[in-house]
Amino acid sequence: MKSLNKPQRTFCDFPFAPDIHQLSSDVAIIGAAHGTPYRPGTPSHAANAAHAVRNALAWYSTNPEQYDFDSRTNVFGGATVVDCGDVPGDLDDGAGNRSRIEAAVSGILESGAVPMLLGGDDSVPIPFFSAYEGHHEFTVLQIDAHLDWRHEVHGVTHGFSSTMRRASEMPQVIGMVQAGVRGPGSARKAELADAKAWGSLIFPANEVETHGIEQVVAAIPEGSNVVFSIDVDGLDPALVPGILLPAPGGIGYQQMITLIRGVASRATIVGAAFVEFMPEKDLNGYGARVIARLASVIIATIGHQRIDTTHPATS
Repeated sequence: MKSLNKPQRTFCDFPFAPDIHQLSSDVAIIGAAHGTPYRPGTPSHAANAAHAVRNALAWYSTNPEQYDFDSRTNVFGGATVVDCGDVPGDLDDGAGNRSRIEAAVSGILESGAVPMLLGGDDSVPIPFFSAYEGHHEFTVLQIDAHLDWRHEVHGVTHGFSSTMRRASEMPQVIGMVQAGVRGPGSARKAELADAKAWGSLIFPANEVETHGIEQVVAAIPEGSNVVFSIDVDGLDPALVPGILLPAPGGIGYQQMITLIRGVASRATIVGAAFVEFMPEKDLNGYGARVIARLASVIIATIGHQRIDTTHPATS
């Protein structure tokens, strides 16, 4: 796939770069509204997320001259960023959606940029991860209220309850850390046993609250590559109320900042995906701003890592 659909507004008004094979940036953003539907013909509940997140931040949050106390560097950390637009989606063709997302992400990786995806439901990260084969081996760091280790639901094996199960089958995924799970968590005892047997390190939200986010940071292998997979229902719903299945508790904003910075002190961030946001259920655009801020901090961290490749930790 050479070019994507132009969004109404790019993320933080970054330049639009329609040709993913002609990039010269540190970070490249794409939107993907549709992954693999459980009911063909039905739009994703998170189909409008990328548009809302792109429009979330005002000028004072996107001025690269401003010092960002979250990332502890200037806004965006000196990173060069482009927005490549949206992957075309088809409500009746999950396989085609996966193929197009994978092709777009693979093209970004071939250009040398770090891909950042704005989904879409939690089936969208499956082709996002798949695109890394031949490019990077990596550890998935998933923030999610749900375990997502179901093999299939209603005969569908690539839906949003199977994301981490499918990731575990990919040779480039060499580790998995899952934090924020709570409540029913989309899993039965068998899926939990399978996840642990594979080697996934699981940190329920109450353990994070009791023992701190630092234990999640410590689970990231030193010197590894990491892809953030942030299902926003893994966050405290007071931060992002626009979600399909709100669950009490969750990861807080400052915990996420500590997590991002801590991961960067141990590993290289090679990708990030934000999924499961429903702007129709948001309150005054607040959840969209939280997501956009977290994306901005990750961008700044990537920028800092690329500027100082010998010392990946943010200062």
